[in-house]
Amino acid sequence: MHPHLHTKDNIACEEVMTALEECHAKGFLWKSMGMCNDAKHQVTLCLRAERLKRTAKNRENAKAKRDAIKAAWAEIDENS
Repeated sequence: MHPHLHTKDNIACEEVMTALEECHAKGFLWKSMGMCNDAKHQVTLCLRAERLKRTAKNRENAKAKRDAIKAAWAEIDENS
């Protein structure tokens, strides 16, 4: 598996990534016959779900920052 996939952000997918690694370890013919396709699909679904969680969290954080900045500017405008 690619090293960049094994990060703290993808810890929930560790089990399915390990299953894919074990499948790939069975050899080239096993992979080329499509025997690892289901495991790869599960990894893709898991990583996508984790990415969507991070995206939603980042969006919430950005909205909170924007709201704080707007409030600060509103306060500055009131005091001017």
